[in-house]
Amino acid sequence: MRPEREAKLKRFVDVIVGVVLLLGLSVFMAAIAVAIKVATPGPVLFRGTRVGRHERRFHMMKFRSMVVGADRIGASSTADDDSRMTPLGKWMRRYKVDELPQLWNVVVGDMSLVGPRPQLAWAVERYTQEEKILLTVRPGITDPASLRFANEGEILRGQSDPDRAYLELIHPEKMRLSIEYVKNRSFLGDLKILVATIGAALGRRPVATRLPARDSSTT
Repeated sequence: MRPEREAKLKRFVDVIVGVVLLLGLSVFMAAIAVAIKVATPGPVLFRGTRVGRHERRFHMMKFRSMVVGADRIGASSTADDDSRMTPLGKWMRRYKVDELPQLWNVVVGDMSLVGPRPQLAWAVERYTQEEKILLTVRPGITDPASLRFANEGEILRGQSDPDRAYLELIHPEKMRLSIEYVKNRSFLGDLKILVATIGAALGRRPVATRLPARDSSTT
């Protein structure tokens, strides 16, 4: 299939699946919204500014899982033991429920179901020339890097500087996987990633996203 046809098909599937999921999960999402409103003061949704395709900024939506103003009183990266998270927020982040509002971002065209995760402006400013290829596609809700680091919060647990730990322990491999995805992306590959994401949500580790063992003889 030609790239332009694949792109149109991908966008068609994004819109159809996004709308179907928003409608199908509407009652559940409404219940989550009520629970957030009852449990803690503040808005139901968190709108974070992210950098998308062609460096266009947009507001990525999430169910608010942290105290109001958390983005002004702590690191950009979030560890599992981050004191800014609410009790309900910890549960939502564990099962990725907080990401559900991003289906709206998919429907309106800010994001895709599959693609590199959107980044904050400060992170994009650090991109190398090679990494800027990530800005040529719509960012997504899931991708191989997201699956590989589904336990990102656990990795950052106990770190005194979560942002620095993220840059040292997670960022390099995430970038490698994301660049690899963009260079080799295909409609069939996206479907496999979606299936792996569903499997991960059900507690099954997606075999296809495991990192190959490193050769100890090379560094």
